[in-house]
Amino acid sequence: MLKGKKIILGVTGSIAAYKTPELVRQLVKKGAVVKVIATTSAFDFVSPLVLSTVSKNPVLSNLFDDNNSWQNHVELGLWADCFLIAPASANTLAKLANGICDNLLLATYLSSRCKVIIAPAMDVDMYHHQATQKNIEQLKSFGNLFVGPASGELASGLTGEGRMEDPETIVNYLEQFFSSSQKLKGKKIVITAGPTREALDPVRFLSNHSTGKMGVAIADESHSRGGEVTLILGKGAEKITSRPYKILSVDSAGEMLDSCKKHFIASNIFIMCAAVADYTPADYSDIKIKKKTDAFEIKLKATTDVLGELGKSKKKNQFLAGFALETNNELKHARQKLEKKNLDMIVLNSLQDAGAGFATATNKITIIHRNNTIENFPLKSKADVAADILNSIEKHIPQK
Repeated sequence: MLKGKKIILGVTGSIAAYKTPELVRQLVKKGAVVKVIATTSAFDFVSPLVLSTVSKNPVLSNLFDDNNSWQNHVELGLWADCFLIAPASANTLAKLANGICDNLLLATYLSSRCKVIIAPAMDVDMYHHQATQKNIEQLKSFGNLFVGPASGELASGLTGEGRMEDPETIVNYLEQFFSSSQKLKGKKIVITAGPTREALDPVRFLSNHSTGKMGVAIADESHSRGGEVTLILGKGAEKITSRPYKILSVDSAGEMLDSCKKHFIASNIFIMCAAVADYTPADYSDIKIKKKTDAFEIKLKATTDVLGELGKSKKKNQFLAGFALETNNELKHARQKLEKKNLDMIVLNSLQDAGAGFATATNKITIIHRNNTIENFPLKSKADVAADILNSIEKHIPQK
């Protein structure tokens, strides 16, 4: 699985850097193309000559080389299929989590569109410190993956968590990552995210608290697994940076319906994560409605059920997933929605669960399948939840 894969190895100032020549050697032996970016403090623990020899590429460290030529961190970030940071010191974890950009490694990290895998290495008390754990959770919420650390005897003489995983373990992890990431290769995947906005007049609209974070996380994960992704995003969602897949902007429930119907036809997998309005104002005013009385009534009419419409036209080779955000009788209502709308799977959120729902970095889900099997998951970052959702979908769709 590593043959031809383009891997950036980021090496930071940790005693565990002595393991990196062997890590590079094994990656190259498996057929990977490896470029090493090291911090200057990393050279206190490992020779750049050794790393360049085993990688067969110059070791990069500074934004400008000896000839005062600029090292293009943007091109490096776009080049890679994976950015592995091993070892990742506590100092580098803190910088990664807070967007600090004071060396080539960090600049390349901020420019990367590929999956980032981090292998921490530090002393046990440093690893368990609240600041480090907070930084790790922050990085996980960004969608970064972690391998290790392992437990064992440390350079300080203490024993506990903090050892960088052995090169063999990291190579195996990368092989599994690339193997799983290809299961959706070639699949046309459409994801909806964010709220809709139902206009009352040129100034006001009715909407909800959805930010689109969950749907964007699913789109990111789908792309990392080789899917041909289209994200249909409500205008009220939080702004996202550029993505290497198609993003379509919609406003109202009517626009969401039109876009979904258009792109559903050719899709293999359709995941309806958007919070679409059930009702819209019956009358629209071309001019701003002025305050005239103490009370004001808005007459509403039902919008078309987008997911229900898709379910009616779903073909046997299509997989249709929906979301259900409930406040009571959660399983009952989710099952009813699954059956009524002809879904293959429904993802249940409950507003009764702390840390789940709108505008949070975390989520807690229950997945219900068409055959009535149920999968329960603990509270996780939305990036990890996206991985759980796609893992579940992969088990239930034909791979050929």
